[in-house]
Amino acid sequence: MRQKDRHSPKRNKPLVQSERRKNEAHGARQVSIGLLDRIKSYFANHREVAFTSFRRMLKAPLVNLMTWSVIAIAIALPVGLFVFLQNIQQLSSGWDNAVQISVYLKTDVSQARGQALAGQLEQKPEIERIHYISSEQALVEFQQLSGFGEALSYLDENPLPAVIVVYPRTDDSTLLTTSTLLSTLQELPEVEQAQMDLEWVQRLYGIMQLAQRSVLALGLLLSLAVLLVIGNTIRLAIEARREEIVVVKLVGGTDAFVRRPFLYTGIWYGLGGGLGAWLIINSILLWLSDPVSSLVGAYSSQFSLSGLGLFETLMLMLSSAMLGLFGAWLAVGRHLSKIEPR
Repeated sequence: MRQKDRHSPKRNKPLVQSERRKNEAHGARQVSIGLLDRIKSYFANHREVAFTSFRRMLKAPLVNLMTWSVIAIAIALPVGLFVFLQNIQQLSSGWDNAVQISVYLKTDVSQARGQALAGQLEQKPEIERIHYISSEQALVEFQQLSGFGEALSYLDENPLPAVIVVYPRTDDSTLLTTSTLLSTLQELPEVEQAQMDLEWVQRLYGIMQLAQRSVLALGLLLSLAVLLVIGNTIRLAIEARREEIVVVKLVGGTDAFVRRPFLYTGIWYGLGGGLGAWLIINSILLWLSDPVSSLVGAYSSQFSLSGLGLFETLMLMLSSAMLGLFGAWLAVGRHLSKIEPR
């Protein structure tokens, strides 16, 4: 009886439950450790695939160098034009304050009336400031600057009118708003003529806006060209490794596992092209720095060529890598599905 009681299910039930709890706890620890191991293995595999893809590219340096050169030239064209426009904007940044409208008053307008008109115009929200020049001041300035001082002294009366120099606000000054202000000033009854002295500056800004949109369109077209170049290169790489891909799929390799090396190859192509474009742009700027310095020195200007800053360089590399990744993704998605074991 004692032997029977010792093996009784009721007596062994606590032992069984305790052993089960131990097994469940041990299994939970195995799941948590397994998940961590899988994450580490995932990133380790990505790191290994990235370096393996790069080493494989270095085995054919001449072919890949030609591909990188084509990508670099395609990227350098729109980015170089962008840098050129940035330098033009830097050069013309001080021209906004030089935009002014000269309002010539009629000769029969008295000085008091001219000063009153200048005060009224200064209250307009689209005008930043006013400078009134009387006819007497204009005559004195003309005598000093023209060299005809003695000849002007023989005139019976002053032929020069009073002038109101109007400086439009530069924060919202465009060709349309300034032209509207010019027309408004011209219609005043006291005004004989109103003209914009630096209208060509506003026209230059219009040309620059057109150039910016042209650079954007060119950048989109050349980005498409980069996608085609990388896509065609990845397609050739897939065809060259067809047998290897078939073997990997036969042993259970997933499409994501097979796709990964080609995606990293596309990223390396994009980064190499971006680095090449950066070198091309800075080499051209270095080549042009001396002639530009000589030219601006002749005009006593402090202008100097500026290249890509840190943020622009990072954006160039990131955009190039994304172009490479996207081009490789398109090529792999199209051609990899056609390779299946038979």
